[in-house]
Amino acid sequence: MRILAAADIHGDSKKFRKLAERAEKERVDLVVLAGDIMGWFETKDIIKPFKEKGKRVLLIPGNWDSFATADFLAQIYGVRNIHGYSVEYEGVGFFGAGGAPGSPGEGQITETELLESLEKAHAGLKGIEKKVMITHMHPRGGKSEFSGFGGSEAVRKAIEKFKPDILLHGHIHEASGIEEKIGKTRVINVAREGKVIEI
Repeated sequence: MRILAAADIHGDSKKFRKLAERAEKERVDLVVLAGDIMGWFETKDIIKPFKEKGKRVLLIPGNWDSFATADFLAQIYGVRNIHGYSVEYEGVGFFGAGGAPGSPGEGQITETELLESLEKAHAGLKGIEKKVMITHMHPRGGKSEFSGFGGSEAVRKAIEKFKPDILLHGHIHEASGIEEKIGKTRVINVAREGKVIEI
């Protein structure tokens, strides 16, 4: 299964169109948007290019997206907001939670709420072995902390508890593309440029 994952696009319609073209060219099965979908740029037709290419889309809110906005985007474009939820495609389980504790913007969530949302989401994946966790925040103690922004203890605990094969996140723009392993979990800051991942 091929996934194109990106984050921190902040409403840039041109960037969304480029990512949709890449999704088509690279024949991905799924597009994952790991938060900060809205924000600083003109925001016309931000999910529409993926739908026009016939791509399935999963999203979660970031710190600049309200939880209501993420629900609204999912509803009007017919895609899935998996904040606190899970979904299974081709034997791979996806679960996630958005928002960013301690960061500015409308996606305010506490560490406790973030962990509870991830636990609720993961509960829907009983019996599924391959799992991908999607958050906006980076984990505490991870490589993305080099920027001076502390990571999330809740995300770290969820990695240790659920042992997903992959964690896809964004949030720290300067850490775009950084990969690391935490236990058996491959942790990837997909950021604005996006990354194609096979699982």
